Amino acid sequence: MSITSILAAMSKGPNFSRTLVVSGPSGVGKSTLLDKLFKEFNKDPPRKSPGDYFRFSVSHTTRRPRTEPPEKAEIPGQHYHFLGSKDDFKSMIDRGEFIEYAEFSGNFYGTSFETLKSSANDTRRCILDIEAQGVRKIKASNKLDPVYLFICPPSLAALSSRLDKRGTDKGDALRMRLETAISEIEYAMNPSEKAHDFIIVNDDPDEAYAKFKRVALGYETAEDDAEIDDRNSATAQGVFKEVEETLKNRT
Repeated sequence: MSITSILAAMSKGPNFSRTLVVSGPSGVGKSTLLDKLFKEFNKDPPRKSPGDYFRFSVSHTTRRPRTEPPEKAEIPGQHYHFLGSKDDFKSMIDRGEFIEYAEFSGNFYGTSFETLKSSANDTRRCILDIEAQGVRKIKASNKLDPVYLFICPPSLAALSSRLDKRGTDKGDALRMRLETAISEIEYAMNPSEKAHDFIIVNDDPDEAYAKFKRVALGYETAEDDAEIDDRNSATAQGVFKEVEETLKNRT
């Protein structure tokens, strides 16, 4: 790769200063994409270093940190601010400390004003990884002007397989995640909602990351290559039709 190509790949686009809101069903690969982004553009994640590009907004949650497998164990203050109880979370709600919060699979998740405030004078781009409920609340609040990015699975079957292989949910918990995924995809891809600025199908890992990186760097389009962009759009529409058919068959 030439020096010119390297510099172009590292440059920041016009949307870089705006918060990036990333959402998508559990198991779609958001964490993998974010981890890869931070490793490429930050010197020593999660520590702050001069020249870093991104800052991950750490949400609050009432669920317990994951400890298995050990290499993916969640670290308090790095992955989430783990609260002691739902009462603690509700007290923060009562004090108006959240810009958005949502209940998901029996636990609360929220983004505090304090978390965003601490990055207001930061040159790094702030990234939020939140659920669809949180996206709705941010949109309704009119307190942010972010870029909205949705990560979509190539199919419901592929998502189910990924969740099953991950092994963190079984039985009813797994079914609940799939039901939530159907709802999230329906909202994200419904033309009348216009919920997101970008939709990236996480089918081919390298291709998905290339598009994800371009959006994260602040560019107006997710892909320079029209053929790849058209294929991404076609796959996304196929998933949306699959969700529509699933919902239609239930009525």
